[in-house]
Amino acid sequence: MSFISESQLSNYRTRTMNFSRDNFVYLNESYSRDKTKPMVFLSHKHDELVILYDVIAFLKKEGVDIYVDWMDEEMPAYTNAETAVKLKNRIKVSNKFILIATQNAINSKWCNWELGLGDAAKYKEHIALFPVNKTDQSFSGAEYLKIYPYIDYENGNNVYLNVSYIPKGYYVKTPLDNGNLDLVPLKDWLRR
Repeated sequence: MSFISESQLSNYRTRTMNFSRDNFVYLNESYSRDKTKPMVFLSHKHDELVILYDVIAFLKKEGVDIYVDWMDEEMPAYTNAETAVKLKNRIKVSNKFILIATQNAINSKWCNWELGLGDAAKYKEHIALFPVNKTDQSFSGAEYLKIYPYIDYENGNNVYLNVSYIPKGYYVKTPLDNGNLDLVPLKDWLRR
């Protein structure tokens, strides 16, 4: 599995990264949102705000709505059992679940717990890892992550099994039992 570097991701950053509550979706039943846009539950490490904002800018360009738990006014001020119940519900009602898989997120109890919920509610068609790092890291100690679909960039130099070139762009790559990968353009995956 390859990682998207922080510098690649920073290309999506806007000059002024001011995200307000208007940039996010709330998942309570009374909220009327544009249901034609897919809704993504974004699992992340809370202290990695620059990476989070870059991923949000990247996904917003793909035409999706984003749910981030700490921007949800219905979440408790401090993490507790009510937080867990609400997160579980939010993951269920989202169209897609994406874990921003940084080394810190992989080591986070909450991110791993959310990934487990995403696994149960979305596996395998509606869940993906978004692996991001500064250097080439591996999932050493967390090899279970290698079973999940992940978002990756193709530069146009690689080929499919039928020897035709894979067009440049971002894809969701799903590991198959035979060791191969199923590739779906990210934009198509988000709308499935």
